[in-house]
Amino acid sequence: MGTQNPSVPPHAQSAVAANEPPARANSRTHIRPGRHTYGVTHDNTRHTTRFTVIGNHLAQHPELSLVAIALAVHIQSLPTHAPVDIKTLADRFPEGRTRIAAGLRELESHGYLRRVREHTPTGRIVTRTISCNQPGAAVHRHAPTSAPAVTDEDATSEQPPSTTGKPREPRPRKKHRHPLPPVPQPAFSSPALLQQATGLLATLHREDPRLLLSACDTAHLAPGVAAWLLHDVPPGAVRRALTTDLPPEALRRPAALLAHRLTAQLPPPPPFRAPAAAPPVRHRMQNCDGCDRGFRAPGPGRCADCRTAAFRP
Repeated sequence: MGTQNPSVPPHAQSAVAANEPPARANSRTHIRPGRHTYGVTHDNTRHTTRFTVIGNHLAQHPELSLVAIALAVHIQSLPTHAPVDIKTLADRFPEGRTRIAAGLRELESHGYLRRVREHTPTGRIVTRTISCNQPGAAVHRHAPTSAPAVTDEDATSEQPPSTTGKPREPRPRKKHRHPLPPVPQPAFSSPALLQQATGLLATLHREDPRLLLSACDTAHLAPGVAAWLLHDVPPGAVRRALTTDLPPEALRRPAALLAHRLTAQLPPPPPFRAPAAAPPVRHRMQNCDGCDRGFRAPGPGRCADCRTAAFRP
């Protein structure tokens, strides 16, 4: 007569057997003689402090990679406002920036991370990361304090369901985006100067593909670049000022960032330079009518000596 394997704990039952009558469940969990069980067994101790609740929808996600799941568990265990950028995570773990960046993209695509871009008072664009322990939840606990610029995606996004049971009115679509910030205007302009500024803006995407500008944005920014050129700033220096130290994340409105830089970093005008004195006029050689000596004068006549002698008594 067979005996039950003593190594199997009493709670190691399947989900189906847990909901069945005891007699039927015992028949399912009975282990035949000579059979061995394999796989993991758990030696669990209940946590009372310093623990994080992780849902099985994350821990056993069928599509996420192991790196992505581990990153989600680590991020959910961190306190609020802890840094979770790629550099910080790469310094903490040995996987490297490439694998960590790929894992973060997986979490973002499955809703476990949300990234909100905001403008700081200094004009920089920063990314705030929100960790979601249950993707798809309707309540957003961390709404941005300042409303970002409205885009077409914002205007067509879904609204949260109504709590009164009545269907919500569809939100009207905003036809125009927030206008671009103003740019410096040149003291005087010319078609050649604006054409040079437009050409410089049209080639910025060669330095960074994110700086591909539309024709409307280029026309708005061209006077600001012309103002820099009138301040004796070389075109190469203007290009470096617009393309250096850009944020690592995607640019929501590159034209707005360039307009801010053109205004905030405008160098002072060059110092005043007095116009150079005109060179002296060099007249043609003339022959003196009195002594036939050569001298320079605007027209024929007498030399200085002959004119002086003519006035002597």
